[in-house]
Amino acid sequence: MTFKDKRVGLMGSASPARQRWLIMVRPYIATVTLGNLVWEVAQLPLYTIWRTGTAGENAFAVVHCTVGDVVLASSILAVALLVAGNRDWPVRNFWPVTILTVLLGTGFTIILEWLNVVVWKSWAYSSLMPVLPVLGFGVGLSPLLQWIVVPLLALWRAGRHGIVLERAGA
Repeated sequence: MTFKDKRVGLMGSASPARQRWLIMVRPYIATVTLGNLVWEVAQLPLYTIWRTGTAGENAFAVVHCTVGDVVLASSILAVALLVAGNRDWPVRNFWPVTILTVLLGTGFTIILEWLNVVVWKSWAYSSLMPVLPVLGFGVGLSPLLQWIVVPLLALWRAGRHGIVLERAGA
């Protein structure tokens, strides 16, 4: 028997828990990707680039922000799973992972909006963006809602897959 044959738990390539996680993470990432792409396009008029940028600059901003959203959302889910998840997620520990994911996402959003709007001035809100006073500056309501709605929808999809697998005995 080789070392590879002795692997157990989530590390084993044929581990049922690992296979379940992969099956459930895929709809999460797909939903996060599509959800953030749609959200970025929809909220573009809330930023000054909508009026001042060219079509190419707007398209680049949407793609750039969507890729960043997907990387951040995937990383945040990984941290939430390490902290609050277990082998049987999302059938068990769904809500602790979900709450932690949304809290981390909104926390990072506040920090990144502050850095990009106030410190680096990478982008600016248009007069159409509703803002909430947070930590001494106005953070856009749309990006805050984005990091609540999109992850909740994505985690709901992942959770449904987990329940279907559980019922199927996988």
